[in-house]
Amino acid sequence: MLEIAVQMDPLERINFSGDSTFALMLEAKRRGHRLWFYTPDLLSLEGGRLTARAHHIDVFDDPSRWFALGEAQEIDLITMDVVLLRQDPPFDLAYITSTHFLERIQSRVLVVNDPGHVRNAPEKVFVMDFSDLMPPTLITRDRAAIERFRAKHGDIVMKPLYGHGGAAVFKVTPKDPNFGSLFDMFSATFREPWVAQQFLPEVAKGDKRIIFVDGEAMGAINRVPAQDDIRSNMVRGGAAAATNLSPREKEICARLGPELKKRGLIFVGIDVIDGRLTEINVTSPTGLRALKRVGGPDLAIPLFDAIETRLQALRAAG
Repeated sequence: MLEIAVQMDPLERINFSGDSTFALMLEAKRRGHRLWFYTPDLLSLEGGRLTARAHHIDVFDDPSRWFALGEAQEIDLITMDVVLLRQDPPFDLAYITSTHFLERIQSRVLVVNDPGHVRNAPEKVFVMDFSDLMPPTLITRDRAAIERFRAKHGDIVMKPLYGHGGAAVFKVTPKDPNFGSLFDMFSATFREPWVAQQFLPEVAKGDKRIIFVDGEAMGAINRVPAQDDIRSNMVRGGAAAATNLSPREKEICARLGPELKKRGLIFVGIDVIDGRLTEINVTSPTGLRALKRVGGPDLAIPLFDAIETRLQALRAAG
């Protein structure tokens, strides 16, 4: 039996039918492992000791009662076998601080995904390492640069650099009268740069989420936007359908896989529209429950196989 701590968002935010963290917890329970739950605000670092005020958690595949919590108690995270780093963005200083905390226990505890590489691979920045696979993309908060980009590429999408779930994603046309107001709103709301990306009309046919397990692409779903929306995220009304990988998508996966594995990014979801890579999701990827629901494989199983294999290697090296 493994002791597994799950660093995640408050349980009341979880979507029972679609949450991948819940899928991982169900698989851990099936294997006889013991689960602990805590939110990142309950971490404490005193001297060299990293603790969390955590609850033992039991999980059930039942929407009327899907978890039960034990009494809160302080646990020393060095006594865990595995920590699942599963909180959602925003990828802010609080998130970054938690990755620094978790790096301190990595010599003895397997943290999934690797916190240092999560910190160094934010979704919309890491992907720029593979810009030849992407649509034209600009990261900036300089209005003149965005204006030049619009003039060159026509319709664009603007979105926050550290957003998630399709929040604050806008399509902007070359002569869009709302651009000035949108620029002002982004400037006031986000201190960091934001993303401008050439709009891909083929998104109407779907945005493909491809799930990697330890560097290998193992499943995919096609997420089709709701009518009158450009966002395919399922939390924004996108509909999931079973799909296979095209030859172009297989080429993309072959390029990315070795780099993901090298970085200790065991669970990754990439987004591809019309054969072009748009994001690499490493902080808290989703799609496990949706993939299984549309008849695809239950990837929580190979994910935990990979986790247990990595843990054995960590122990052997120690």
